Amino acid sequence: MSHIVTVQDAVTAFADFMEPTDAELDAIEAEMPVILAEADLLEAQIVTLDRIPNELDTRRIRRARNRVLAVRRDLANGSADVVSGGAA
Repeated sequence: MSHIVTVQDAVTAFADFMEPTDAELDAIEAEMPVILAEADLLEAQIVTLDRIPNELDTRRIRRARNRVLAVRRDLANGSADVVSGGAA
């Protein structure tokens, strides 16, 4: 009795479409400041999920929201083309 098994994983494991292209990686790198700013905003919002936000929480959320807007504006205007080493 012979068993029939699939070899699909071996065939598609090294396919070109499995890895991001250089253009996709460049797009991700260009949007990294926005991603980091949105992560900071999300973190500030998560902190206040189980309690009423105090004044410090409110300021932190407001600053994070303003940072997201500023980074998005810079990216839309094209002035965020130069990424400074990936540091936030």
